[in-house]
Amino acid sequence: MRVAIAEDGALFREGLELLLRQAGLEVVLSVGTADELLARLAGDDLPDAVILDIRMPPDFRDEGLVAAEDLKQRYPRLGVLVLSAYVETIYAIRLLTPGLPGVGYLLKDRVGNVEILRDALRRVSAGEQVVDADVVGRLLAARRRDTELGALTPREHETLRHLAEGRSNAGIGQLMNLSAKTVETHVANLFAKLNLQTSGDDNRRVLATLVWLRVNPGAGPTEGTERKIHYT
Repeated sequence: MRVAIAEDGALFREGLELLLRQAGLEVVLSVGTADELLARLAGDDLPDAVILDIRMPPDFRDEGLVAAEDLKQRYPRLGVLVLSAYVETIYAIRLLTPGLPGVGYLLKDRVGNVEILRDALRRVSAGEQVVDADVVGRLLAARRRDTELGALTPREHETLRHLAEGRSNAGIGQLMNLSAKTVETHVANLFAKLNLQTSGDDNRRVLATLVWLRVNPGAGPTEGTERKIHYT
């Protein structure tokens, strides 16, 4: 797999390059700004995926996210993985709500696990949507009260978490040790409880979690609740 990187932190960028190469991936481009990435990517020789920091020069706000949106407009088949040091739900909603295939949102703290990183890159390059499992889990645990998600059963909550990670019904069944028919029932029930209309769009799986995020705007950084995630 061929990967391009845009990350302003030199040490983190170098470490990411080393990690990817040790995992057998080819780093074809590594730059410090989103503008440089956009300028140097060529439509006739695209990598399989790009990795972008969500906050980059000059203003360290949403430059990486803007670049991700631009890249998907220019090159719809390009896989785009956005990294963030924080749980920034408003940015996750912005990236994923349009139902764009081949995009992902991953916490930087997860990058040290090469299997998680490689799996995320593989999935976005294959056109899937990827949301960090810990982002989904922590947000659900912190905000499940007094929302429409309160109508979900514990099994439906667990199914929703795996859904939001972009897992297929078969993958959910393996993780939860359930039959395909039981998983289908849980999925249908949670879609109904979340008032999601019937659609052939597989991205509805991720949008099910984004319904929860939309009814909790205070979880986003615009409300001053941006939180650094620490793992033990």
